[in-house]
Amino acid sequence: MVKIRLKRLGYKKNPTYRIVVIDGRCKREGAPIEELGHYNPKTKEMKLNLASAQDWVKKGAQPTATVTYLMKNCDEEGKLIYNKKETVKLSKKAQAKLEAEKEAQAAAAAEAAAADEAQVEAGEANE
Repeated sequence: MVKIRLKRLGYKKNPTYRIVVIDGRCKREGAPIEELGHYNPKTKEMKLNLASAQDWVKKGAQPTATVTYLMKNCDEEGKLIYNKKETVKLSKKAQAKLEAEKEAQAAAAAEAAAADEAQVEAGEANE
């Protein structure tokens, strides 16, 4: 099976990757069928030939989860569109706090709506 995956380059604790089309049975640093681009996770710099990658997917190549994410989040020029809010994972305490704040805002909005309705009814009763 043909896969689209990352080929690791760079030295110790400083990885850079090439996005390659390769036979699934080959080792990670094996000879690729085609190189589609490169990705540096530290600087979030990426260059990808998106049209060629989509052609390979149409032919039956299976992209890995990381490559799928990179393909989905790149623009027409092949550059990564990076949004910190999407990629940040919160701790359980932070998630609970965020949910509590959302519930409090929803309750406040419901109270405000009820108060507005009461004013409208009082205005109609006075007329």
